[in-house]
Order: sequence, then structure tokens, then C-alpha cells
Amino acid sequence: MSTTQRALAPEISTWPNDDPQLIGSRCAGCGATTFPVQQRCPKCSGGDMSEVLLPRRGTLVAWTTQGFPPGAPYKGPTGKDFVPFGVGLVQLDDVIRVEGRLTENDPAELEFGQEVELTVVPFTTDEDGTEIVTFAFRPVAD
Repeated sequence: MSTTQRALAPEISTWPNDDPQLIGSRCAGCGATTFPVQQRCPKCSGGDMSEVLLPRRGTLVAWTTQGFPPGAPYKGPTGKDFVPFGVGLVQLDDVIRVEGRLTENDPAELEFGQEVELTVVPFTTDEDGTEIVTFAFRPVAD
């Protein structure tokens, strides 16, 4: 039996590619990179933005554990079904910093400068049984 899956936010990544990448935008005027895609540059206000695929790997700059369900518009598990998850700030090469879910929620297993890579993880299941997935960063095995 195969599980039907769909992305929580399909417009932000190349998933279901085997090696998914986040989709950002880059300003032709000043070179600033944004995530997610923006129509205008937050640095120079220019409107000449183009889509760019972001690096899959980066380093962990900061992290915390989300120990309770986020507020609205959060649509994930709550109550007894909620599992604390890691949230981190990841420096993707010298391109951009991205905040995202981590596959690891134990602070003892995380460290500054740790190499991480983009992956896709189950988030919740909708009313028709479709598994909703989202992006996350996982530690790279040595």
C-alpha cells in the first residue's frame, strides 16, 4: 500500500525530486537572495527578482526545541499527538540564512556549525488520509 503525499507548501521547494531544493529569489539589481520567493527586493526595493535554487547543505547557526504547538495558522498535530520538534537557523553556504524545522529535537545532539542538509519529513495527515510533508534540515552523518 502506497501513501499519497503532498507538500504543505508546494511552491517553496522542488519536492518530490529525489534531492529537493528550496526555491528562493535573487535581485538582479543588488544580488540579495530571499526565501521564500519575493516579488520585490527587501534590500533595494528593486522589482527585477528571479527564482533561484538554494543550496541543499548548510551549517546550523542557532536552534531551539518547539515544546508546544505553534499558534494559528499551524495545522499540525496538537494535544496528545503533538511531538516537540527542533527549529533551527541554517546558513546555506554564503547565500542565505533559512529558518526551518530540524529532524532532531534533542539539543544534546545539535551543535553550532554542525553540517545539515535539506530533507522532507511527514508533518500531518489530512482528512482524506493524504500525508502532508514539509521541509526540514537533518544533521549530515560523519
